[in-house]
Amino acid sequence: MKYLASMLAAVQRGDGNSQNFRLLLTYLAFLLALIVVYSVLFHVLMTLEGQQHSWLTGVYWTLTVMSTLGFGDITFTSDAGRMFSIVVLLSGIVSLLVVLPFVFIEFFYVPFLKAQSRARVPRVLPARVSGHVIITNFDPVTKSLVEKLDNYGYPYVLLAGDPEAALSLTGRGYQVIVGAPDDPATYLNARIAQASLVVATGGEMGNTNIAFTVREIAPSVRIVATVRDADAIEVLELAGCSRVLMLGDMLGSALARRTLGGDARAHVIGEFGDLVIAEASAYGTPLVGKTLAETRVEQLVGMRVVGIWERGAFTIAMPTLPIHEATVLVMAGTMEQVRRYDAMFCIYHVARGRILILGSGRVGRATAEALAERGAHYCLVDRDPDRQLGEEHFVLGNATDRGVLDRAGIADAPAILVTTHDDDINIYLTIYVRKLRPDAQVISRATYERNVSTLHRAGADFVMSYANMGASAIFNYLERGDVLMLAEGLNVSRIETPAGLIGRSAHKLKVLDDSGCHLVAVGRDKVFDIHPGEQTVLQAGDSLVIVGSMENEKRFLAQCARL
Repeated sequence: MKYLASMLAAVQRGDGNSQNFRLLLTYLAFLLALIVVYSVLFHVLMTLEGQQHSWLTGVYWTLTVMSTLGFGDITFTSDAGRMFSIVVLLSGIVSLLVVLPFVFIEFFYVPFLKAQSRARVPRVLPARVSGHVIITNFDPVTKSLVEKLDNYGYPYVLLAGDPEAALSLTGRGYQVIVGAPDDPATYLNARIAQASLVVATGGEMGNTNIAFTVREIAPSVRIVATVRDADAIEVLELAGCSRVLMLGDMLGSALARRTLGGDARAHVIGEFGDLVIAEASAYGTPLVGKTLAETRVEQLVGMRVVGIWERGAFTIAMPTLPIHEATVLVMAGTMEQVRRYDAMFCIYHVARGRILILGSGRVGRATAEALAERGAHYCLVDRDPDRQLGEEHFVLGNATDRGVLDRAGIADAPAILVTTHDDDINIYLTIYVRKLRPDAQVISRATYERNVSTLHRAGADFVMSYANMGASAIFNYLERGDVLMLAEGLNVSRIETPAGLIGRSAHKLKVLDDSGCHLVAVGRDKVFDIHPGEQTVLQAGDSLVIVGSMENEKRFLAQCARL
């Protein structure tokens, strides 16, 4: 009885379940009325046959026939009575054996299970939670962000306005509470006063509402939001956002930085104060065919070769590493050293054609603008005439059409960037252009991280995912402002020297080798030493610039903590 009472209470409390409960009661009332009618007709027909039975017997006979039990102790002898028995039997099969179980499960048992499941999804964070990140939307960017937060041990909570969505996310292992993202009570339940950051990655209008709502009850908490339109940045800042990110433009700029442009110059892809990270193609230069030691790049220009790229694979620099036509050098140094490198190698591999950008969406246009700023020649290819930016830099047509690509100049293109928002199209185009131009640099965009490895296998030299880049930008704003994403899963990071390494020589740090990280430079008083020797002893306040994956860096920090 207690179990039944709890079922009734749970069903009546559920959203929309009270109507289902009324439908169930209506059906039961109809069934009861049918039993009463059949019992009355039973008495009438039995009286016509000369048989006398009590009213209880009539109910008993009706139930045994409708439930198909049919004990046979009470029967009709006339054809009318037998016809009536058939009607009762058939209606009983439909109403008791078919409809009633369905109605009970659909309108009573299933709502009860849903109500019980919803009750398991929390609506309030424990009071002990602090320093957490409140995420208002679940999308590819925040999914990647959650993975980063988990890797570094940052607490977080996802807001879900729909209990069903909250239940689904909880079942997948995410920390969730139920609450509308524009309701102040939701943020009070999420312990907004103790939070370190609120992340809003929905539409501009929704993000504005969220920022305004949060700022009303938490004046000091940081809020980061994403936008598509530059005009929305000021509105979101006025609403209270601490940081507004245009991820499309950021991805476009990042793709442009990775474009070598068909020349042998060193292209800067990131900076840590006076320390710059640059990439340069070895194609067409005297470096091809030599080992890294034989090139004498470090002795001639002073830049340190950190590693090399070849068709999307990164290898830490070693003296015996061979340089091929497809090799891209990753170097660290100063801007003066970059200019020195350019002066030595700029005469080689001069670009003849235009860089092709396949897709003139938000990311494609941002890539074109970034290339134009550095004086590179480019051509956008898109089949939508509304996206045309001018005949000089635009070819209208489908990028899967060989004729369209020929008109765009694929034969002479030093680099081809695939920037559509559809990963399936990007994979197809990457395979296609790699077949047409085996020697060109191919850079692809991925919306979902799961397709990054597929794009590499398709022939892309570099792949950058929208989700991971956005998550990295938000994560850097949260805690670590000095992280450069070389490629998916590979970062150059500047971190404070762990306490366990103070007093040790920077020349040989076994803990770095064990973790899989590689030391790029040691920073002291805003000056970076890219060639730390045995005499370089790490001090408090020094910073380390290291290259490695997030997992490598996490392992490195964990090992340092045990020293």
